[in-house]
Amino acid sequence: MSEKVLVELASIVVLGIAAQWLAWRFRFPSILFFLVFGFIAGPVIGFLNPDELMGDLLIPVVSISVALILFEGGLTLRLGELRDVGKVVITLIIIGAVITWIVASAAAHYILNLNLQLSILLGAILTVTGPTVIGPLLSHIRPLKRVGTILKWEGILIDPVGAILAVLVFEAILAGEISEAAPVILLGIVKTIFIGGVIGYGMAKLLILLLRKFLIPDILQESVALVMVIGAFVVSNILQPESGLLTVTLMGLFMDNQKLVSIKHIVEFKENLRVIIISSIFILLAARLQLSDFQNFDIYTFAFLGVLIFIARPLSVFLSTIGSKLNFKERTFISWMAPRGIVAAAVSAVFALKLAESGIEGSEILVPITFLVIVVTVIVYGTTSLPLAKALKVVQSKPQGIMFVGAHSWARLIAKILKEKNINVIMVDTNRQNIQAARLEGLPAYLGSILSEHISDELDLDGIGRLMALTPNDEANSLASLHMADAFERGEMYQLPPLSEKTGKELEFSPKHLRARFLFGEGINYFHLNSLFTEGWTIKSTKLSDNFTFENMKEYYSNNILPLFRISNGNRILISTIESPIKPESGDTVIALVLVKEKNE
Repeated sequence: MSEKVLVELASIVVLGIAAQWLAWRFRFPSILFFLVFGFIAGPVIGFLNPDELMGDLLIPVVSISVALILFEGGLTLRLGELRDVGKVVITLIIIGAVITWIVASAAAHYILNLNLQLSILLGAILTVTGPTVIGPLLSHIRPLKRVGTILKWEGILIDPVGAILAVLVFEAILAGEISEAAPVILLGIVKTIFIGGVIGYGMAKLLILLLRKFLIPDILQESVALVMVIGAFVVSNILQPESGLLTVTLMGLFMDNQKLVSIKHIVEFKENLRVIIISSIFILLAARLQLSDFQNFDIYTFAFLGVLIFIARPLSVFLSTIGSKLNFKERTFISWMAPRGIVAAAVSAVFALKLAESGIEGSEILVPITFLVIVVTVIVYGTTSLPLAKALKVVQSKPQGIMFVGAHSWARLIAKILKEKNINVIMVDTNRQNIQAARLEGLPAYLGSILSEHISDELDLDGIGRLMALTPNDEANSLASLHMADAFERGEMYQLPPLSEKTGKELEFSPKHLRARFLFGEGINYFHLNSLFTEGWTIKSTKLSDNFTFENMKEYYSNNILPLFRISNGNRILISTIESPIKPESGDTVIALVLVKEKNE
């Protein structure tokens, strides 16, 4: 028996990680692979039975897992992002949620023929979207900054709001009469907000104090943070059912927006933990389904889904954004982004069980209809959002642009010629004179440290997909790449090779995980480049052809040439590195550092 349990537990993790890999490989929402794998492992072949495997622990484990996911989501919410979109976010999670609730409830009652009580509860459950689905979709689509910010905030904050709404409706159902239900709902809202705010803020302050006073050793900081999140969640739920989700979300929000201690290591730990949690929970919940649950689905079921997608969401978005600065195209895209995720699945599973225990008839429909909504909305939004974003022109330009760390004279020369080739650039430097010079030359520039905690929020990174650290300080260049790891892919961050006693030993300067890719070639460090510019070398852009190849170009400059960039016919830019020097072809544009001698002029 113990071997069977061990195999089933291991299979949950293996199936979850396999689903994550397939989602990455085929660029599709991972939630679909979770549901398919869980459904096959559970009701189809009967290998996995979550209720038998975990018994009474299943629902508590799911609840705590959702709490950890929302805490991690709260750690990504920075108040500075709300300067331009705060009003829209608030109206979406209040007015928009109410509109979605009303429309979904009415559709469930009149189309699915559910009784009024279950219809209102299902409508409340379906007000939530899915941050675990929206996040990857936004990363794939790369919508305009304020559109992406609105969807991120809504996706995270609507989950505790929807869960709270669902539990209050559940309590109202148990109360029976409307006259008795209204005070229950109002009191529940007040208690939830008060308890969530007080405990969330209090636990965040306590954790900050412990970290600031160095009362927790480094090796235990992630573990203590995990325990405190779970503790805050449990205490809140004891005082007010389901208020824990709001508590942990606010706790994460408070932690992320304080400036007293660094929580980067905690954030990284939670991100890694989230991967395993999300995959495992979805596998478990999907495996609980029964084939018989889907036998009663008919054309009316899909009509209900049509109302959610084509009426409820657009209506809630357009009414909530009246008077906002969003244009029609931005509002349209936001109205086409409401995939449901793990919170809807978890909440429906919890309340279906509680309703069945309370003897409420028809409650068995909650889980299968919620899972069908999850599957259909993920498929619809996951496959159509990117084409729609492109058609509406609310997607960011291809991230071919470059952020330059260092705005000294020859860094500006490189940036200027790239800008002339329609490559987006932005320069960051702490030297005021360098920044002023860059702005006078028409280059976007930011005065400040690349190591600033919230620099990604302060800069417009539309079209910027690469980082080049060009300062004379090798350690600062490495730190810049480490600090910006969340904003850029590892393979798109570059720095000058360090000053080394022996040419060719640059790769031994530091481990790969503590630096970016080394630029241009062996021995091409800051001081070497500086000397070349002093000797009269300059930046040239040359279009290659069959009649003038790269070999011809090298011969023309008597081999006094250092290739820096290659721009292909598709306007894709490749950067030369020690490991991967560029190999220009006919039709490419080569940007190189060359020495122009008198005989060549």
